[in-house]
Order: sequence, then C-alpha cells, then structure tokens
Amino acid sequence: MTRPVVFITGGTDGIGFQAARMLVDLGCTVAIHGRDQQKLLNCQRALAAKVRVYCADLSDLEAVRSLAVKVANDFTKIDVLINNAGVLKAPVTQTVSGRDLRFEVNTIAPYLLTRRLLPLIPKDGRVINLSSAAQSAVDCDALTKFRPMSDMDAYSQSKAAITMWSQELAARHPDGPAFVSVNPGSLLGTKMVKEGFGIEGKDVTIGAEILLRLAMDPKIQEHSGNYFCNDQDAYTAPNPCVLNDQARQTIMSVLDQITLDAPSG
Repeated sequence: MTRPVVFITGGTDGIGFQAARMLVDLGCTVAIHGRDQQKLLNCQRALAAKVRVYCADLSDLEAVRSLAVKVANDFTKIDVLINNAGVLKAPVTQTVSGRDLRFEVNTIAPYLLTRRLLPLIPKDGRVINLSSAAQSAVDCDALTKFRPMSDMDAYSQSKAAITMWSQELAARHPDGPAFVSVNPGSLLGTKMVKEGFGIEGKDVTIGAEILLRLAMDPKIQEHSGNYFCNDQDAYTAPNPCVLNDQARQTIMSVLDQITLDAPSG
C-alpha cells in the first residue's frame, strides 16, 4: 500500500496517538477518533498535519453508528482500521444499554464499527484489533446484560471476545481484508495502566511500533485470523478459551444480534 488511509479509535493519547504520529510521519492519511473534542483538537495541532478527527462515545452504540456514517461520508476507502480504544476501570461500569462498559467499548463497539466500515476496506486492507495478554473465558450472558464482576474479569473477557470475533471475521472473508488481533505489550504506560494498576508502565512506543508494523505489512493477509503477542514478538496461540469453536459461535450469534442492523460482513 502506498500512502494508506488509516483510521484509529482511541487516538488522542497513549499507544493510539503515538501510532498516529508515526503514520503521519510516513505520509499516511490519518483519521483519529476520541471521545473528548478538545483532546482531538490538541492532537491536530500536535501532529501539524491535516488529520481528520471524530468525536464519539463508544459506550453508546447509536454514537458508533453515527461515527461510521461520518467516516463513510468523508472517505471512499479505509485501508487500515485500528480498533485501539479500550477501557478497564470507570466510575460507572453499566452503560445506558444495560451492558457492561468493558464489553460495550472493548468488544461490541469495535465489532459494530468494523461491520459498518467493511464496505470501505479493500481486499488488501486490514483490521487490527487491540487484544491483551489478559484473556479469559467469556460469560455470554454478560455480553447482553450487566452483571457485577471485577474490573479485570470484565476486561479479560472483553479482550478474549474481540480476539474471537477477529478469528471469525477472518474466516468469513478468506480473500481479505485481513483481521489480526494484537497484544501490543503488557503493562505499557497508557492512561489505562496508570489508573488501573498505579504504575508508570513501559514506553508506549513499544505498542505503537507494532501497530505501525502491522498497518504496513504487505504480507499480513497470510496471518489473517491470527493473534500477535508483542511480548514475544511473534504470532502465537491465544488463550485456549479463544480457540473454543462452540463458544466463538455463541459469541458471534450474540454480537450479530446486538448489532442486528449492521450490514452483513
């Protein structure tokens, strides 16, 4: 791809912002999503480039649908979609839809956004989903209705679920685009890690660099459906719970029902 168009969610700070900066430096056309308009404007100034910005709350699926419409109105193609936005802790963890915030933002919203933007993504394009080393068996009931659970339980289940739907969409689209899930690196110094674990964490550039590699990799289609663990700098097997075919099909059925009005993809 020459000068690809890249759309990054959660791009106002941390890994997403650093990846956006690197992609702009390479001459890519970059669009950034965030949920704070002022932070988005600050990003435009910091990058000193014609970066399009989109403000939306991913915990609100109607806002996600509107976001997809706005992006589709502005671009005829998206070569790279990076579903980077994520949440671990929040003062209120039940959304207006009655679901857990972590599932809504980390799993359901990127699925809906990806389905809506698929018509814009060419066969040699790619969807890069932020997963995590933290993955655990998904309680499918928790996908549809809120039930109290610890922050890490909700987070690890949501990251297993996004890894599972990455696999499934890769199977549905064998000729492309590519779908890859990635653990960008454990305990990087993002806002989420600092607030969630009370530590500074490692340099976020570690995570941004792997997103850049995957965004530009001409052979990524060979790895569609796979999970890249940046801690090991390799494509590796995800948590065994992710490889449970029956569980994956159940999760896909739930996701398709929640996002029922999304176009087929």
